[in-house]
Amino acid sequence: MSIHEVFMPALSSTMTEGKIVSWVKSPGDKVEKGETVVVVESDKADMDVETFYEGYLAHIIVQAGDTASVGAAIAYIAETEAEIETAKSLGNSAGAAATPVSAPTPVAATASVGIPALASQNGSNHREGRLVASPRARKLAKELKVDLTALKGSGPYGRIVAEDVEAVVNKGKQPAPTPVAPTTPASSITPIAPPPSQPTAPAPIPAAASAVPGQVVPLTTFQNAVVRNMVASLSVPVFRVGYTITTDGLDKLYKQIKSKGVTMTALLAKAVAVTLQKHPLLNASYSEQGIVYHSDINISVAVAMDDGGLITPVLQNADTVDIYSLSRIWKSLVERARTKQLQPQEYNSGTFTVSNLGMFGVDKFDAILPPGQGSILAIGASRPQVIATSDGLFGVRQQMQVNITSDHRIIYGAHAAAFLQDLAKLIETNPQSLTL
Repeated sequence: MSIHEVFMPALSSTMTEGKIVSWVKSPGDKVEKGETVVVVESDKADMDVETFYEGYLAHIIVQAGDTASVGAAIAYIAETEAEIETAKSLGNSAGAAATPVSAPTPVAATASVGIPALASQNGSNHREGRLVASPRARKLAKELKVDLTALKGSGPYGRIVAEDVEAVVNKGKQPAPTPVAPTTPASSITPIAPPPSQPTAPAPIPAAASAVPGQVVPLTTFQNAVVRNMVASLSVPVFRVGYTITTDGLDKLYKQIKSKGVTMTALLAKAVAVTLQKHPLLNASYSEQGIVYHSDINISVAVAMDDGGLITPVLQNADTVDIYSLSRIWKSLVERARTKQLQPQEYNSGTFTVSNLGMFGVDKFDAILPPGQGSILAIGASRPQVIATSDGLFGVRQQMQVNITSDHRIIYGAHAAAFLQDLAKLIETNPQSLTL
């Protein structure tokens, strides 16, 4: 019998359950290799999920709108039409509730949690002879005349994303072709996994304020993920340090390069990342084995979602990416965050977080430390202040308040103060270096 279970995939390392947003295919429909079958809502994004085997969607166990644990069977796929009825009988005997068939495992697992061996461990971007690249990367490569087969993808499972194409153009050369490593399914169970994200027009998102007064609105999967993270943060001993930074030079630079697509968020993230090069402890995190010093400086930036919840798109290697590319990447991240199209590594790979409420006119605030990180920087609005100058006179300067929250198990007050001092020095005396 060639009937395979389709499992709820682990779309991120923190995901324990997923919600079925919609079934793209209906029972009895033919399923082609590489075709999207179902859309799943993880803790941070809606993901299209595809199958890599031909057959027929015989029976749906978990209906749209329902939730299942990672590793739970959500549907049956039959290889032939003759086996559809058999699959239906299996589904009816199993009942409508989805039960886990194995313990949830990390996102890198294979068919045991519904995720195939999509790429070899060296990050190959080929899958069973098929090049794996996002639609946006393909379009950009065509426009810029970049050979996709010569790229090594940085996306999930080695998938080529638009940033990989941009990186090649920025370097002015293409890397040597990456050897293709064939992959083999780990078992006879039909695996499914997230394909390249499909470009979609931004859809209107209902505002949380539209709820009827007195009504109790259940938390979404997205909001529940935030709740779990915030509760986990309570167990970490933290301290906070504040600092005042004069921003006249940064504001002047921003006005000069704003027309080139540069955002203030990218400038601040770049300034933080460059400063972290001198303070690796602030970019580290705690573990039971000791201090984890991260090899990359990945800046998470908190973004509030219109329908409730919070997400932190990540500017990876922000210290080495030029400010113009960083701004383009940030714009893309925000657009895809709003439509819940971010890939897991685009929101869970941060090593340091920045939260900026300055655009709301907030003077200063304290931020909650994200799980798995050592520090988060809260940035307030830049305002004109009357100050005493070094020559004994009074002057007006643009100043902003920043407050850092750090894990006191590995970072001490002097470490945080030294970081803020160097950040202020960079912003106040040498902001032009951020464009180099």
